[in-house]
Amino acid sequence: METPAHDATPTPAQQALDALAVNAEDQIALDTLAHSDVLVPVPDDAVDGEGADATTVALPVLEQPGGDQVVPVFTTEGEMAELLPFVSRYRLIPLGALAAQWPAEDLSLAIDGSSTHSLTLTSQGVRTLLAR
Repeated sequence: METPAHDATPTPAQQALDALAVNAEDQIALDTLAHSDVLVPVPDDAVDGEGADATTVALPVLEQPGGDQVVPVFTTEGEMAELLPFVSRYRLIPLGALAAQWPAEDLSLAIDGSSTHSLTLTSQGVRTLLAR
Protein backbone atom coordinates (compact mmCIF):
# COMPACT_ATOMS: atom_id res chain seq x y z
CA MET A 1 0.00 0.00 0.00
CA GLU A 2 1.36 3.40 -0.95
CA THR A 3 1.41 6.21 1.56
CA PRO A 4 -0.12 9.42 0.23
CA ALA A 5 2.22 12.32 -0.32
CA HIS A 6 1.70 15.25 2.03
CA ASP A 7 2.34 17.75 -0.72
CA ALA A 8 1.66 16.54 -4.26
CA THR A 9 3.45 19.39 -6.02
CA PRO A 10 6.99 20.15 -4.85
CA THR A 11 7.53 23.69 -3.62
CA PRO A 12 10.24 25.84 -5.23
CA ALA A 13 12.39 25.16 -2.15
CA GLN A 14 11.93 21.40 -2.55
CA GLN A 15 12.77 21.66 -6.26
CA ALA A 16 15.93 23.58 -5.30
CA LEU A 17 16.86 20.84 -2.81
CA ASP A 18 16.39 18.21 -5.54
CA ALA A 19 18.60 20.24 -7.92
CA LEU A 20 21.29 20.58 -5.23
CA ALA A 21 21.27 16.80 -4.73
CA VAL A 22 22.39 16.52 -8.37
CA ASN A 23 24.71 19.56 -8.42
CA ALA A 24 25.72 21.01 -5.05
CA GLU A 25 27.02 24.18 -6.71
CA ASP A 26 23.83 25.04 -8.65
CA GLN A 27 23.70 28.82 -8.05
CA ILE A 28 20.09 29.18 -9.19
CA ALA A 29 19.00 26.46 -6.74
CA LEU A 30 21.06 28.05 -3.93
CA ASP A 31 19.49 31.45 -4.64
CA THR A 32 16.00 29.93 -4.70
CA LEU A 33 16.65 28.18 -1.41
CA ALA A 34 18.13 31.30 0.22
CA HIS A 35 15.04 33.29 -0.75
CA SER A 36 12.58 30.63 0.43
CA ASP A 37 10.74 30.69 3.73
CA VAL A 38 11.29 27.74 6.05
CA LEU A 39 9.37 26.48 9.06
CA VAL A 40 11.41 26.64 12.27
CA PRO A 41 9.78 24.41 14.90
CA VAL A 42 8.76 25.93 18.23
CA PRO A 43 8.58 23.27 20.94
CA ASP A 44 5.10 22.96 22.44
CA ASP A 45 6.63 23.38 25.89
CA ALA A 46 8.14 26.77 24.97
CA VAL A 47 6.86 29.62 27.13
CA ASP A 48 4.23 31.73 25.37
CA GLY A 49 5.84 34.89 24.10
CA GLU A 50 9.29 33.27 24.07
CA GLY A 51 10.99 34.34 20.89
CA ALA A 52 8.18 36.80 20.15
CA ASP A 53 10.75 39.42 19.15
CA ALA A 54 10.58 39.40 15.35
CA THR A 55 14.32 40.11 15.06
CA THR A 56 15.41 37.01 16.99
CA VAL A 57 14.50 33.36 16.90
CA ALA A 58 15.22 30.56 19.34
CA LEU A 59 16.71 27.73 17.31
CA PRO A 60 15.57 24.20 18.14
CA VAL A 61 18.70 22.05 18.46
CA LEU A 62 18.64 18.27 18.18
CA GLU A 63 21.61 16.16 19.17
CA GLN A 64 22.54 13.49 16.65
CA PRO A 65 24.17 10.16 17.51
CA GLY A 66 27.83 11.00 18.01
CA GLY A 67 27.06 14.36 19.60
CA ASP A 68 26.70 16.53 16.49
CA GLN A 69 24.13 19.28 16.92
CA VAL A 70 21.67 20.15 14.17
CA VAL A 71 18.87 22.65 13.73
CA PRO A 72 15.93 21.15 11.80
CA VAL A 73 13.93 23.37 9.46
CA PHE A 74 11.28 22.39 6.95
CA THR A 75 9.86 23.50 3.61
CA THR A 76 6.27 22.46 4.41
CA GLU A 77 4.07 21.51 7.36
CA GLY A 78 3.89 17.97 5.97
CA GLU A 79 7.67 17.59 6.04
CA MET A 80 7.77 18.89 9.62
CA ALA A 81 5.00 16.51 10.74
CA GLU A 82 6.88 13.59 9.19
CA LEU A 83 9.97 14.09 11.37
CA LEU A 84 8.54 15.97 14.37
CA PRO A 85 4.89 14.92 14.73
CA PHE A 86 4.83 16.19 18.33
CA VAL A 87 5.55 19.80 17.29
CA SER A 88 2.50 21.81 16.28
CA ARG A 89 3.91 25.36 16.30
CA TYR A 90 6.52 26.98 14.09
CA ARG A 91 7.84 30.30 12.87
CA LEU A 92 8.07 31.04 9.15
CA ILE A 93 11.45 32.65 8.44
CA PRO A 94 13.33 33.46 5.21
CA LEU A 95 16.19 30.97 5.04
CA GLY A 96 18.66 33.62 3.88
CA ALA A 97 17.85 35.81 6.89
CA LEU A 98 18.29 32.85 9.22
CA ALA A 99 21.62 32.00 7.57
CA ALA A 100 22.85 35.60 7.81
CA GLN A 101 22.55 35.40 11.61
CA TRP A 102 23.75 31.81 11.96
CA PRO A 103 25.69 31.18 15.19
CA ALA A 104 29.47 30.84 14.97
CA GLU A 105 29.61 27.54 16.85
CA ASP A 106 29.60 24.21 15.06
CA LEU A 107 25.87 23.92 14.46
CA SER A 108 24.54 22.22 11.33
CA LEU A 109 21.31 22.99 9.49
CA ALA A 110 19.08 20.14 8.29
CA ILE A 111 16.42 21.05 5.74
CA ASP A 112 13.58 18.49 5.44
CA GLY A 113 15.65 15.93 7.36
CA SER A 114 13.41 12.90 6.79
CA SER A 115 12.66 13.41 3.10
CA THR A 116 14.31 12.17 -0.08
CA HIS A 117 15.43 15.72 -0.88
CA SER A 118 16.93 16.52 2.52
CA LEU A 119 20.02 18.70 2.79
CA THR A 120 22.32 19.14 5.76
CA LEU A 121 24.86 21.95 5.82
CA THR A 122 27.68 22.66 8.26
CA SER A 123 27.67 26.03 10.02
CA GLN A 124 30.26 27.29 7.50
CA GLY A 125 28.13 26.02 4.61
CA VAL A 126 25.04 27.78 5.97
CA ARG A 127 26.83 31.13 6.19
CA THR A 128 28.69 30.73 2.89
CA LEU A 129 25.97 29.29 0.67
CA LEU A 130 22.71 30.68 2.02
CA ALA A 131 23.43 34.07 3.62
CA ARG A 132 22.44 36.21 0.65
